[in-house]
Amino acid sequence: MGTEISERFNLLKPFLNEKSIRLFGAAEAKVLRHGGIQVVSEQTGLSRTTISKGVQELKNSEKIPVSRIRKKGGGRKTIVEKMPQTESALAKLIEPALRGEPDSPLLWTSKSLRKLSAELKLQGFNVSHNYIGEILKEKGFSLQANRKTDEGKSHPDRNAQFEHIHETIKAYQSEYQPVISVDAKKKELVGNFKNAGKELCRKKEPEKVKVYDFPSDAEGKAIPYGVYDITKNKGWVSIGIDHDTSEFATNTIKTWWTKMGKSYYPNAQKLLITADGGGSNSSRSRLWKKELQKLSNEIGLQLEVCHFPPATSKWNKIEHRLFSYIAQNWRGKPLLSYEIIINLIGSTTTTKGLKVICELNKNKYKTGIKVTDKDMKSINLKRNDFHGEWNYIISPNSTNK
Repeated sequence: MGTEISERFNLLKPFLNEKSIRLFGAAEAKVLRHGGIQVVSEQTGLSRTTISKGVQELKNSEKIPVSRIRKKGGGRKTIVEKMPQTESALAKLIEPALRGEPDSPLLWTSKSLRKLSAELKLQGFNVSHNYIGEILKEKGFSLQANRKTDEGKSHPDRNAQFEHIHETIKAYQSEYQPVISVDAKKKELVGNFKNAGKELCRKKEPEKVKVYDFPSDAEGKAIPYGVYDITKNKGWVSIGIDHDTSEFATNTIKTWWTKMGKSYYPNAQKLLITADGGGSNSSRSRLWKKELQKLSNEIGLQLEVCHFPPATSKWNKIEHRLFSYIAQNWRGKPLLSYEIIINLIGSTTTTKGLKVICELNKNKYKTGIKVTDKDMKSINLKRNDFHGEWNYIISPNSTNK
């Protein structure tokens, strides 16, 4: 009889849960009657206490919960339940600065699961790194990279300047006058160097590039300066080979006007330029204003400039309507030569009709040019009443009209 109980139990065990195993043992014991609990315990390995509990449940079968396996509150207690201090100790290691723990032992090291486990063990909490991972997951933690969201100290008139730029653009467009966004893109080394991004290749046959980006190994450097026509959704990019200066920037605007803008706006009398507050088109640059005066005289247009507030360059239209698509188009492709760079930029298009023309600018541009107070007085500059350092108009000098 005993061996039959063992055989039945081993056959059914893979399909039984904790409650059904307990009731199976109790049923077998009741069938055997006197001494049944001892026999079933020997044949199945179940404890006498478990079988006895099952026998009591069978006597009151109407009270046995249908869905619950364990009695409420039953089962092995978790480490957090046994040692509630574990959770708070772990939190202090994860977020020491936020929780007022500047002396946390893991403040200046990576917070790997194994390091967290080791530190908690030193504090008397015997928890494995796997269990720590489960706790953190339940609490909403996950591995995360840094995200660029902090734009620096916000200027109190930031939003007002955005509104000013927006209203000025609308006014120009209503009069069919050109509006452009300008900026310089990151300098690139020309040669067989790694370019960020992934491109389709045959499996296990990636493009092979140099391990180190030494400038001495490069053919030269490429300095893209772009002009984006906000109304027409057209772009112009000049690839400089020397320095990103105000003279280079205004020369690019002049080239765009001569080869693109003039044909789009034959009746233009003025041009609105939206730009960042730094770089070669800095709002504080004297040379930028001097070169704009020269440009105004040469093309005969009144130039109105609106700079974006400090630390808001990403809001400049050229960033997400031109440069972002250029970066997508040449991702994962080594920029082996100037010709390749020009072709990649020139072939950048979007489903919304973006077209780009790109040209190499081989001119040399001096750096460190000083603009005197006398030079500044010769500039026909009118500052706006609202933040004149950001918003101003440069008109052709009377001698050039």
